[in-house]
Amino acid sequence: MPIYALADRVPTIHPDAFVHPDAVVIGDVRIGADSSIWPGAVLRGDYGTIIVGARTSIQDGAVVHAIADYPTVIGNDCVVGHIAHLEGCVVHDRSLIGSGSIVLHEVVVESGATIGAGAVVRNRTHVPANALVVGVPGQIRPDASSPADIVANAAMYVQNARRYKSELRLFDAP
Repeated sequence: MPIYALADRVPTIHPDAFVHPDAVVIGDVRIGADSSIWPGAVLRGDYGTIIVGARTSIQDGAVVHAIADYPTVIGNDCVVGHIAHLEGCVVHDRSLIGSGSIVLHEVVVESGATIGAGAVVRNRTHVPANALVVGVPGQIRPDASSPADIVANAAMYVQNARRYKSELRLFDAP
């Protein structure tokens, strides 16, 4: 699997985490216990730090980047959907970043919030706890998220990552 150091920037991956062989991790990227990084995801900590908490799923094709002034921090029990883009933001515990969404510099997503699929959250937006953000640009709907559903979804990916760690293999067609 392509996991790279870049000069003095080196990844730190918990032994219980799962990084799919087709994901790319570069530089100062810290991945917590029972987290999973799925095929085609790119976590590029070349200019800044990326921190992924425990039991968090970064799904297929997601791009996570950081710049020197704004690390990207994703908490525990989070789900980052397919083809999402996060850069220079803070996502607190038990939050969901929907497929195809974009979360930009200095955004803070409080605990239990959901960024809906395809939403664009502009720089310096504060998303309150348990809120839902939908649309382009993102519109905040207070208390419209379901943190319990997010935690259940995150737990499902922990189990799936364990399955992949034990059962994934290259297939040689006959």
